[in-house]
Amino acid sequence: MILVLKYGTTKEQTLDLCQWIGSFGVQANPIFGSDTIIVGIVGDTSSIDINTIENDDRIEKVMKVQEPFKKANRKFHPDNTLVKVGNVTIGGKQIVLAAGPCSVESEEQMIDIASKVKQAGATMMRGGAFKPRTSPYAFQGLRAEGLLYMKRARDLTGLPVVSEITNPSQLELFNEYVDIIQVGTRNMQNFELLKELGHCKKAILLKRGFSNTIEELLMSAEYIMSGGNENVILCERGIRTFETATRNTLDISAIPMLKRMSHLPVFVDPSHAGGISWLVEPLSMAALAAGADGLIIEVHNDPKNAWSDGQQSLTPEAFMELTSKLRPLATLLGREI
Repeated sequence: MILVLKYGTTKEQTLDLCQWIGSFGVQANPIFGSDTIIVGIVGDTSSIDINTIENDDRIEKVMKVQEPFKKANRKFHPDNTLVKVGNVTIGGKQIVLAAGPCSVESEEQMIDIASKVKQAGATMMRGGAFKPRTSPYAFQGLRAEGLLYMKRARDLTGLPVVSEITNPSQLELFNEYVDIIQVGTRNMQNFELLKELGHCKKAILLKRGFSNTIEELLMSAEYIMSGGNENVILCERGIRTFETATRNTLDISAIPMLKRMSHLPVFVDPSHAGGISWLVEPLSMAALAAGADGLIIEVHNDPKNAWSDGQQSLTPEAFMELTSKLRPLATLLGREI
């Protein structure tokens, strides 16, 4: 349920209203817009008499929300959410680029790649230290050692770190070394992990599961937000279809749909979507044109000898060429890189 308050309602009156509504056993969340104040009500609203609410002098109208996701719903939060990580603001005019290898291999590698992608225009670095792999015999990552290497690269370059968590037991490490905690496609519906992330203060990059609907993605975001952490970034990374020419199928339509349904920033992962390095450029440009707030791209200094996903990784030189093409497109869209 959403309450739209009358023009001129003060903050004090709004908070008083929220306290009264809270007495019905629900949670009332005020949102102060530039022109309008709305109150989103989360919980079992069956105990609330709609007529009593509508007759309150402070309320302009009452709207029922049919969607199961509430906090992630744009109806609850008409303005775009801005997620701030260090000096980087996600969800605003700037299109944010996160770049780095699929797997962290050494400290020297991370420092070298981080410095090169920063020079090319990246404002965050990505890297995998804990790697969930389909095969138990595949490289699983350097784990805590890999996080330490990324932290040292961050200390030298100033780029915030994005890395994937696979288990709630790793949260203490991630709180120390990582700036944005990534939830990978396989863990999008790991609800116990999502609940734990709802209690932490780090921004969360939530990737869509390769067989999940848009609503299921938003419900996973709801798990995190309902725990108190509203710094969530959604990420479209391709879904599984019948097509075999590409690794996955990038759902371009998901970008404007998510922007319409939710107020949360939206990233796109063109590397995992296409699975082929030459596809990264056209998919990146398509993602920006569709309204993406950022891209997360795999960059490796020696893709042919990468420990994982070398076939979809760009070299630092190719990444620099890509950003030179993305900048004029961003300008044309009224944004910047």
